[in-house]
Amino acid sequence: MQNCSEKIKIDLKKRAYTFARDTICFIDRLDKKDFVAEIMAKQLIRSATSIGANIIEAQAASSRKDFTNFFSYALKSANETKFWLCLLEDSGKMSREQVTPLLGEVTQLANILASSIMTLKGKK
Repeated sequence: MQNCSEKIKIDLKKRAYTFARDTICFIDRLDKKDFVAEIMAKQLIRSATSIGANIIEAQAASSRKDFTNFFSYALKSANETKFWLCLLEDSGKMSREQVTPLLGEVTQLANILASSIMTLKGKK
């Protein structure tokens, strides 16, 4: 039987994976002939998939500090992802309706990661 902490870790990994998959589908809807959109899409896919990759890497961390560092990298990637999503919307490459679900989810992931980091550092 899993304790609450283990369930949260599994949920976080699952959410990060689902977010990466949804971002791939989002990027597939961008205009492939738009040079700027293509460059922004490459940046977005790197940052969006990095969130989950760093969460997974944290599971193999050799120390609490190492684990915290991987979560910090994941948080940085989440913040970068928010930047690219907002830029895609503000530049008119994607509509607000298309961006809002992903922006909401990455914001929640960032909040979870930030809260976890604070707990790990003993500041919460």
